[in-house]
Amino acid sequence: MTTLVIVESPTKAKTIRNYLSSNYRVEASMGHVRDLPSSAEEIPAEFKEQKWANLGVNVEANFEPIYVIPKGKKKLVQDLKTALKNADELILATDEDREGESISWHLLQLLKPKVPVKRMVFHEITKEAIQKALKNCRAIDENLVHAQETRRILDRLVGYTVSPLLWKKISRGLSAGRVQSVAVRLLVIREKERRQHKSAKYWDLKALLIQEKSPFEAKLIALDNQKIATGADFDPTTGKLAKGKKVVILNEAEAIALKEQIAKKTWTVTDLEEKATIRKPAPPFTTSTLQQEANRKLGLSARETMKIAQSLYENGYITYMRTDSVHLSAEAIAAARSCVEQMYGAEYLSPQPRQYATKSKGAQEAHEAIRPAGSTFRIPRETPLSGLELALYDLIWKRTVASQMADARLTQIAVSIQVEKALFRSSGKRIDFPGFFRAYVEGSDDPEAALENQEVILPALKPGDTPKCKQVDAVSHETQPPARYSEASLVKMLESEGIGRPSTYASIIGTIIDRGYGQMRNKTLIPTFTAFAVTNLLENHFSELVDTSFTSKMEQSLDEIATGEVQWLPYLKKFYQGEQGLANQVKLGETSIDAMEAKKIILDGLDANVKIGKFGPYIETESANASLPPDLTPADLNNEQIQVLLKQKLEGPETIGKHPETEEDIYILTGNYGPYVQLGEVTEENKKPKRSSLPKGVKPEDVTLDVAVGLLSLPRLLGNHPDTGAKIKAALGRFGPYVVHDQGKEGKDYRSLKKEDDVLTIDLERALYLLAQPKATRGSRGSSKTPLRELGLHPDDNEPVNIYAGPYGNYIKHGKVNAKIPEGETLESVTLAMALTALSAKATTAKTTTKKTTTKKTTAKKSTTK
Repeated sequence: MTTLVIVESPTKAKTIRNYLSSNYRVEASMGHVRDLPSSAEEIPAEFKEQKWANLGVNVEANFEPIYVIPKGKKKLVQDLKTALKNADELILATDEDREGESISWHLLQLLKPKVPVKRMVFHEITKEAIQKALKNCRAIDENLVHAQETRRILDRLVGYTVSPLLWKKISRGLSAGRVQSVAVRLLVIREKERRQHKSAKYWDLKALLIQEKSPFEAKLIALDNQKIATGADFDPTTGKLAKGKKVVILNEAEAIALKEQIAKKTWTVTDLEEKATIRKPAPPFTTSTLQQEANRKLGLSARETMKIAQSLYENGYITYMRTDSVHLSAEAIAAARSCVEQMYGAEYLSPQPRQYATKSKGAQEAHEAIRPAGSTFRIPRETPLSGLELALYDLIWKRTVASQMADARLTQIAVSIQVEKALFRSSGKRIDFPGFFRAYVEGSDDPEAALENQEVILPALKPGDTPKCKQVDAVSHETQPPARYSEASLVKMLESEGIGRPSTYASIIGTIIDRGYGQMRNKTLIPTFTAFAVTNLLENHFSELVDTSFTSKMEQSLDEIATGEVQWLPYLKKFYQGEQGLANQVKLGETSIDAMEAKKIILDGLDANVKIGKFGPYIETESANASLPPDLTPADLNNEQIQVLLKQKLEGPETIGKHPETEEDIYILTGNYGPYVQLGEVTEENKKPKRSSLPKGVKPEDVTLDVAVGLLSLPRLLGNHPDTGAKIKAALGRFGPYVVHDQGKEGKDYRSLKKEDDVLTIDLERALYLLAQPKATRGSRGSSKTPLRELGLHPDDNEPVNIYAGPYGNYIKHGKVNAKIPEGETLESVTLAMALTALSAKATTAKTTTKKTTTKKTTAKKSTTK
């Protein structure tokens, strides 16, 4: 008997083949084999004349979807039909979530098998799991299929009716999405809050005290029995003290006067309080918490995390990665507890097996949390994994094992110290039993190093003690606006509000960036002018579509369709048809929305309006209009910039003079990244004229012709190195002025210039001196460098792994591979294990980049030869 098994991907097929006998033939569908038409070209001829044809859904006949086979899938479908002809049985083994159920249903509709059909589901790809799944096959779940189909139709109705309206009223190429538009609105709301924020400045004191030769810090908390103001006491929209707050606000003069008054007085401990606390381990990963933690610890985007997790799942290392359940099977709990006992000892086990309850709204996808696959967990360092795959598997392994470990027991210590009328507080923390901290600490890559950071040790103190004051500092503070969303915090917000499904977050964030609604800067998402305009229109005319509670209820209804509690067809009719339905709202919007008003963006504190035009955003005033640089966001725009841009528009760019050699005009301009000088105008023949940014601290009005000519001459050739004969140049880079010893294939050795150096006048002798300094950068080779810290020998070649100082921070070095110190770690906290992971990840990235570059060069050579 021959059985045809169909899964989604070739990798998954390859892994499963290893666990089945030769009677089974495993093939891949390469994802979906049918979908709604993606373009007018794909719409079948018999439907092209229908007014609903562009939707791909017959809204006049019970929302019947028009499914087509994409061009690239037609041969694949034919190959699957041919394979089925030789089979006695068909097993559909796509993923166990709604998406997977839908793929199986579409395969069934297309292949029309005349042999018995089974639906096989599993959440990990191990031999035991596959054999067990074969014995427990079921039929296709029609409710899951309807839920997925309803979701797909809803997304199509929103996207294909509202998006064309945005094209007409704002600008072509814009898109709306059921979840995407809500996420964009969250970014816009946060940016508006930041623009409205008024900073408040306040002062306090920080003291360095010594008790029996042990130093410790204390902070001023009260004066004359009145609490000292902190950032939480101020109203973020006014910058003034919030109503009802009775606190003392110190200014600079008062803080300095108080400092002078108490520095040499007697400091007396008046109270000591110790409070026992416990910390419980976090539950195992769901899709969203994995994305959040991978973003925080490994710097991965949601899209990168899911790509790596997909590979780990399909190769049998972890369970299914699209889930919002934190449940662990009895097998997984036993495996985790076995790891704890073997690696940390029985005392680190939780007294009873821990089982976690899912808190997120609408949790439904898979039946178990993301964990290492199998009945025994492979220790990360014993797997053949490397680079980011190893780092992500290590993260999942640690989180799962830690979930079955004992609580961490801590003691919080608060010491009150009186001096004159001022009350200071010193806070400490002691770890009495580390518990799960031994395996996993959120926000840290190395639990052992993190243990040190968890503790704040105070000297032995008791009421009546009089510690000596070594130093008192007056410290200035300024309240900060609400933080922008990072990928991690946006994912957390979407999940907490019940918006969308965790499996879609990666693609949603990717779409927001790809469509120009947000820019990623310093790991935070900044909304663009387009995002502001689209959000304003949707808020004013389609408020429910961008309302978080409405979208959350929609997700809940889709979940109820999946369980059979709600019928899909009445739900679609109510959403789209009727007086309040989407179709009528769009029709109304076509006549009621004023396109000129829709394009307008009004920002608090600006003396001009911003509008979205055919070629992007621009400033509109009574006297003139001026285009905004393409990468400029509402966060960057202020009145000073507006005046500069309008002046350039009205008067043309400011001319400094003519270049002495080319006789071309030199202009001073303002661009996306600040002021710069430009040689000549942009023309058809000269589309990219020579440009150079102004050095940090140099104002446009201070730029003379000589300075401009010098900047345009960069990089300057200073001469040749006496030892290597290689060129030495001075230049201006992203991080400031520098000199470089360029040895071609041997590499480049950089040094940043010191404050007293000028990139326009530095000579060869000074450059050689800087290059000879031991504080080398990460790009240097062969120069003698003194490590800041020696971590040990690399297990592969017994070569040293050290930490060095560079101009952009400390870094890890092994041989020719340099890697950043993991985020959140310090020189002292980095361990050898942590360094090996970082080096492995960097080496993998470098190999991939080199391979791509080599391929491009080879292709170019072949093309030239032809």
